[in-house]
Amino acid sequence: MSHHVYAFEPPERFVAGTVGAPGERTFFLQARGGGRLISVALEKVQVSLLAEKLEELLQEAHRRFGVDLTAETVVETADNEPLDTPLDEEFRVGTLGLQFDVDTATVVIEAIAVGEDEAEEAEEEGDDDELVTADRDRLRVRLTPAATRAFIERAKRVVASGRPPCPLCGQPLDARGHLCPRHNGYRR
Repeated sequence: MSHHVYAFEPPERFVAGTVGAPGERTFFLQARGGGRLISVALEKVQVSLLAEKLEELLQEAHRRFGVDLTAETVVETADNEPLDTPLDEEFRVGTLGLQFDVDTATVVIEAIAVGEDEAEEAEEEGDDDELVTADRDRLRVRLTPAATRAFIERAKRVVASGRPPCPLCGQPLDARGHLCPRHNGYRR
């Protein structure tokens, strides 16, 4: 079975976004460049963790390699535009990989397709994850530190724009009512 590597080095636009109402949203990573538009679906928690880990990666690059994170003179403007259309899901993301390329001072993000059949086989055979993910579709983008910071900010806004949390238990409030465990199951 052949696999596709959708590489954008660098993309014209790389964003996290959603489609749907809060509580029923589908999250996407979308890359555009060179006349191509690729959208991959993933979970809300993956978007949140990606933003968090990208922040850590930039700080670590600054600490270990002395990368000046403020050196870029081009000010990245906040991208608040909706996802580009047509919104065709290429694959669902199972694994996310991050790397900092010291030679080019860029961040490489790789989103690898989920593969249930291969994952089950690997568990049975005890295979290494790298071998299992080698034949899966993947989206690879290379971003400058400024573009990475812009992606992080948008991803945080997208995740936070969902349902507000319950002030007592922290679970998302549902428009149809919320069964709060702190109120012994009574609707709030």
